[in-house]
Amino acid sequence: MLTTTVAPRPDETSRALPGDDLVLRPDAVMDRAFTLPAPPEEVWPWFNQLGKNRAGWYMPAWLERAVPPGRRALREIEPALQHLRPGDIIDDWGGRQATFKIVIHDAPHALVHRSTRGRLSISWTITLTPEASGTTRVHLRFRINGVKHRRLVEHAGGLVDLLTVAALAAGLRERLTEP
Repeated sequence: MLTTTVAPRPDETSRALPGDDLVLRPDAVMDRAFTLPAPPEEVWPWFNQLGKNRAGWYMPAWLERAVPPGRRALREIEPALQHLRPGDIIDDWGGRQATFKIVIHDAPHALVHRSTRGRLSISWTITLTPEASGTTRVHLRFRINGVKHRRLVEHAGGLVDLLTVAALAAGLRERLTEP
C-alpha cells in the first residue's frame, strides 16, 4: 500500500516555479510535493537519472515485484546517467515517440522538462529545497495546454499523476534509506 503523502502545501502551489513560463495558459496544473530523508545533494542524482530508457521510474520494492526484472528501475546511482544538461532529449512514457527536452538543469535545485506532442504543450518541473532538518522538500509541477477534454485530464490524469508520484516518493525514500 502507498502511504506516502504527496500533497503540496498552499505556499508551494501558489509559488512560481522555473518553467512556468513554458506553458502560459495551462488547461491543467498538477502540483505534488513530498519530503525525502536526505539533503538535496543526495537526492539530485536520483532525479538526474530518472526516466524511460534511463534509470526508470522508482517504485517501492513490493510494487516493483509486479514488473519484469529487466524493466525495474535502478536501485543505485549510475554515473553514466549523471551528465544531463539543457538541450538533451529523454524518452517519456507518453507513447513511443514521446520525449522531453531538458530546458533547465540547475543542480541540485531545479530540473525542467518540456514537450510538444501534436497540439499539446507540456512542462514538468522538479524542484528540490533543503529543509532545516537536513531533509529535502521535492515539488513536482506538471502543466499542460491544448487538451480536448479538460475534466478528463484533471480527474483521470490527476489520479494517474497522484498514484505515480506517490509510488515515486515511496521508491525514492526506500532507495535513500537502504544500506
